[in-house]
Amino acid sequence: MARTEISTMGEFGLIKHLTKEMKPVQPSTKKAVGDDCAVMDYNQIKNEKLKIKNASDVRVLMTTDMLLEGIHFNLEYVPLKHLGYKAAVVNFSDIYAMNGTPTQITVSLGISKRFSVEDIEELYSGIRLACERYGVDIVGGDTCASMTGLTISITCLGVAKEEDIVYRNGAKLNDLICVSGNLGTAYMGLQLLERERIAHESTDRFADRTQNTDLISAFEGREYLLERQLKPEARRDILVSLRKAGVKPTAMMDVSDGLSSELMHICSQSGVGCCIYEDKLPIDYEAAALAEEMNLNIVTCALNGGEDYELLFTCSLDDYEKLIPVEDLYIIGHITKPEYGCNLIGRNGEELPLKAQGWNAFSRSATKS
Repeated sequence: MARTEISTMGEFGLIKHLTKEMKPVQPSTKKAVGDDCAVMDYNQIKNEKLKIKNASDVRVLMTTDMLLEGIHFNLEYVPLKHLGYKAAVVNFSDIYAMNGTPTQITVSLGISKRFSVEDIEELYSGIRLACERYGVDIVGGDTCASMTGLTISITCLGVAKEEDIVYRNGAKLNDLICVSGNLGTAYMGLQLLERERIAHESTDRFADRTQNTDLISAFEGREYLLERQLKPEARRDILVSLRKAGVKPTAMMDVSDGLSSELMHICSQSGVGCCIYEDKLPIDYEAAALAEEMNLNIVTCALNGGEDYELLFTCSLDDYEKLIPVEDLYIIGHITKPEYGCNLIGRNGEELPLKAQGWNAFSRSATKS
C-alpha cells in the first residue's frame, strides 16, 4: 500500500484533506471547518423528538475526552477505524448520560512520524462513521506533531431542554437503580485481546490478523466481546424508550469507569446510600464463560471492569410499571439512606460494601489497553 508522509501535506493540507467532503447535518452548525472558529447558532435549534420549539428552552452541553496511545489503547490490536469510532462515541455517551443530544464535535490529534496520511484517513473514517450514525457534525479541531505516539482529544457539544437535563445529584430515597445492556463485557473483550497479544508477543503474527489462523480461532465465537471493547455504542435508544414511556431519570451516568465507581459517584453527589443485588446484575453468557476460563470472577468484572458505556440511572419507584416493557433495561437495586452506605447483596444474602475499584487515570498502573 502506498504511504504518504504527513510532512508532504503539512498541518493545514492534512486538515483540508480529511475534511473536504464533510457536510453539516445540524441546523445549528453555521460554519464548520475552514475558519479560525466554528460558528453555531442555537437559535436555530428545533427538534421535534425533544419537543424543542424555541431557543429559549435550550441549554448547551459540553464534554471532552482524551485518549493516549499506550494508556487508553494499544495499536497492536486496535484497528485505527475502530479507534476513531470509539473516540467519538464515548463523547456522545457523556451527552446522552445528561439526557441530551450530541450535535457537534471538534477533533484534535497529536501524531508521531510513524503515522502516514493513509493511517489518519483510516482513523478519521471511524470518526466520520460515528458522526453519520449519530447525526453529529465535525466542526473543527487541531493537529500537531507528537513525540509519544498518537493522542486523540475530542470535545463534544450537545443540547437539551433545561427541564430535561439529568444530573448525578438527583437520586432520592427508595428510587430504583437501573442499568442498560450488560456489564463486564467490554472488560472481558480487553482481557481476550491482551491474552492473545501476550501469547504472540514473541512473533509478529499478532499484527497480521488476516493470516494468523491461531488468532482467528481464539477469537471465533467471541466477536461480541471484541466488539464491546473495540466498537462500543452509546445508548441513545434507551433514552428514546424512556421518553416514550414517560420516564425521566432522577440521576444518571454512563458506565465508563465501572458500575461500582459510577454508582458511588451518584450516591456521593446525591447524599444517599444504595443497595444492589448480585443476581440482578445483567451479565452476558460469553463474558461469563471467558471469565471462568481465565479464572476471573465475572461479578467483580461486572462491578469494576468499565468501558461498557451503558446508562446507569435512578428513577422514582412510581415509574416501576413503565420500566418493565423497556427492552434491554434492568432494575438492579434501590436507593437507601446515606448511613446504610453502598452495598451489594450476594446470592446467599450476604451484604458486601461496594468499593470503587474501576479505572483510575492517575494510579501507578493506569493502562486501559
